[in-house]
Amino acid sequence: MMIKIAIQKSGRLNEDSLDMLKKCGISIDNGKDQLKAAARNFPLEVLYLRNGDIPQYLRDGVVDLAIIGENLLFEKGQDLSVIEKLGFSKCRVCIAVPKDVDFSSIEDLDGKKIATSYPNTTNQFLSKNNVTAELHIINGSVEIAPNIGLAEAICDIVSSGSTLFKNNLKEVATIMKSEAVLVQAPNLSDEKNELIEKLRFRLRAVLRAKKSKYILLNAPNEKIEEISNILPVLKSPTVLPLAQEGWSSLHSVIEEGSFWEVIDELKAAGAEDILVCPIEKMVM
Repeated sequence: MMIKIAIQKSGRLNEDSLDMLKKCGISIDNGKDQLKAAARNFPLEVLYLRNGDIPQYLRDGVVDLAIIGENLLFEKGQDLSVIEKLGFSKCRVCIAVPKDVDFSSIEDLDGKKIATSYPNTTNQFLSKNNVTAELHIINGSVEIAPNIGLAEAICDIVSSGSTLFKNNLKEVATIMKSEAVLVQAPNLSDEKNELIEKLRFRLRAVLRAKKSKYILLNAPNEKIEEISNILPVLKSPTVLPLAQEGWSSLHSVIEEGSFWEVIDELKAAGAEDILVCPIEKMVM
């Protein structure tokens, strides 16, 4: 039994997806221009597919899983199930107009021409805001549309915003935020679901590690309880006596999102010689 997973044929999502599988301990033997490749150490086959085709391949049962952006799922696969958010390839779907256009509200799009590769997403947004506009559907290079007179605005994915800047455009509305997600095909067998759960177990271990840091510190014994209460990620910290009498070393995990705040609290509570290390996997 083997599960098949689809990833984008090329681009950043392709690279990030393969990197995530690698961190899960899955070795993929893929040569240049291969459309599919089997893993050496996990019952998994990777299919490299055109991004926009992946939702239909999931529905048709050609693949069992896919790593795609939420933006594509919203556009073409709202009937499909997300089973894991993966935290990479973050972007947003935005409306943008030329920089010299005086834009005050979404109503300013009424009657305008909008170029986009995401017609369903754009239409839903316009309908929600009671705006009527004419859509020009373009596959790729949407940003050039206002410069050549094809449209007065665009709806497209934005990461850093540098492409908009280069094309003399400005963001005026954010429709949605997106990141890579793991999506599952419907009606899979119990055997395939069991393999998928094994993969998800590995993914969660990697994702937890990305959000956490391993911390080692020294503290006076009378401060151990106070410091332990500041380290809530694990059940309790590991406490080891130091050669210096009355002192111990505490080992624990802190969340990266609150890293500096926790460090400040630890120092105020009497922690010294704080050492912070990255975590490769975090199995719970």
